[in-house]
Amino acid sequence: MPENDPQHATAEAHTPTWSGPLPLRGGRALPGCLWLAPLTNLQSPDQGRLSDTERDWLLSRADGGLQVIETCAAYVHPDGQAWPGQLGVATAEQCSALRPLVEGLAARGAAGLVQLFHGGARADRALTGQPTWSLSRFEEASKGFVPPEAATEERLLAVISEQATAAARVEAVGFAGVELHAAHGYLLGQALSTVSNTRDDQWGGSLENRARLLRESVRAVRAATGPGFILGVRLSPEDMGQAKGLDLDESLQVAAWLAEDGVDFLHLSLWDCAKNTAKRPDQHPIPLFRAAVGEQVALVAAGAIWTAEDVDRAFALGADAVAVGKAAIGHQDWAAQLERGETPSRPPFTAEHLKQNSVSEVFINYLSKFRGFVAAG
Repeated sequence: MPENDPQHATAEAHTPTWSGPLPLRGGRALPGCLWLAPLTNLQSPDQGRLSDTERDWLLSRADGGLQVIETCAAYVHPDGQAWPGQLGVATAEQCSALRPLVEGLAARGAAGLVQLFHGGARADRALTGQPTWSLSRFEEASKGFVPPEAATEERLLAVISEQATAAARVEAVGFAGVELHAAHGYLLGQALSTVSNTRDDQWGGSLENRARLLRESVRAVRAATGPGFILGVRLSPEDMGQAKGLDLDESLQVAAWLAEDGVDFLHLSLWDCAKNTAKRPDQHPIPLFRAAVGEQVALVAAGAIWTAEDVDRAFALGADAVAVGKAAIGHQDWAAQLERGETPSRPPFTAEHLKQNSVSEVFINYLSKFRGFVAAG
């Protein structure tokens, strides 16, 4: 590969290791480069308060060698809840219930991050008892979709404040930081989309305006928390699943703006880290986003990472850390297996195997809707 190839230069510039801290801008750091991705699990049905079941699930992954543990998407306002049993950080009581998780992670040498979330159009009005809303009213062909109301500017300003308040509360509890969920077609992603955001005021139209809700949320969270608190954003680079109306080059510009705004890490939800981009089939997204954010922002890659070779390839492309989902569900000691030179087995997994790996019955039932993950019978 030619030495002036930017992908080659990225690989040379970044040499993350499997153990040891992950340095961040401003002298901050996280314990390592192997992360648990945020995973919907339906395990906290008591008005969004962290259950013992969900706490134990997260701690078991720290026991297995993952160094940074992200919670599932946690709603910042009751009208943003999108599924039953979802974790909430909308009240002081919900945030206080997280303290045993923080203490357990600290005892294991791991750090915890809360993923801040609002479902926007994908909130469930049957759970919230309130109308759904987004940047604009839009239609979607998916079964059961109800077009959301278009938010007033006051509601948009309020959700920015709600994220900042939630971040300050989880900081007070002892979490290392938060990740704003701007991926997968939820509220912050709806704002970025040309499909779901058709406003003609300062919150829509140009990319600068469509990125305003996310950027103002970043700034508000930063202003509400201390200098040691870690702040990241999760993005979907292109259309995939519920994330629609996204353009790769626009996403790269958003990433560059987020770097200017002071985020510590950018989490790329790639679905499959082995694939190149749809818009540029000859280019992989990791080097593109590395160039967009520069060296000061840590880049986290997620998507079908299973083996040590998958991890090493993501690192070689320029990622500073990897976040795993399905592999960590199937193997609570996934990281330890890789350290031992083993190749973790792949699904389908029996329900008994999952139970032995600290996956609850509720979580297993949810996972059963994903074809080929839970073995029949």
